[in-house]
Amino acid sequence: QVQLVESGGGLVQAGDSLTLSCAVSGRTFGGYVMGWFRQAPGREREYVGDITWTGGFTNYIDSVKDRFTISRDENKNMVYLQMSRLEPYDTAVYSCGTSLLSGLVAMRGGRCDYWGQGTLVTVSS
Repeated sequence: QVQLVESGGGLVQAGDSLTLSCAVSGRTFGGYVMGWFRQAPGREREYVGDITWTGGFTNYIDSVKDRFTISRDENKNMVYLQMSRLEPYDTAVYSCGTSLLSGLVAMRGGRCDYWGQGTLVTVSS
């Protein structure tokens, strides 16, 4: 069974950097994509970006593409979200998710086959 566990959230100041981690288990094939999402009070869950497990190809929404970087370590079964120049608007619960490559369009619409529980990032002004 697929298991996703996020870690690394915390309280930071505007302009700071923070890296989130997602530990992945239960996957036995490479044809899937890993995504990062965020949800804040009063806002719908928002797709942030994704990376293909095989190849490491990435995609980001425009508002974060110059500040966030998604990467993965295939040997450690880990996915990372490096965030820089954080802003108060970035405050949210950040979750990782995964789908088969056939679910990529749905993922970029905010939907995944499997989800982690999320980790809270709070950016103070």
